[in-house]
Amino acid sequence: MFGLGAMEILIILVIAFMLFGPKELPEIGKQVGKAVKGFKETTEDLRQSVEPEINMITQELKSVEQDLESSMKEAEEQIKGATDPDGGGSKPV
Repeated sequence: MFGLGAMEILIILVIAFMLFGPKELPEIGKQVGKAVKGFKETTEDLRQSVEPEINMITQELKSVEQDLESSMKEAEEQIKGATDPDGGGSKPV
């Protein structure tokens, strides 16, 4: 739980009990629980709204990458054709 061992959690609970007392501790626990729940809900909502955008950007990047590779291959073929003596480039006289 948050990288804390049983001893650390026990120490935190004892300190909280001494600071807030037995009357306020249950109410503070409820408030902390509500805050954690709200944080989880907000995080999930944010993830759900951002994830489709990230997927769309990833797909667009893959498409651009494929177009770039195709263009580079085409350019290489044109350069090879222009520099190849049998490829129709300038012939020596």
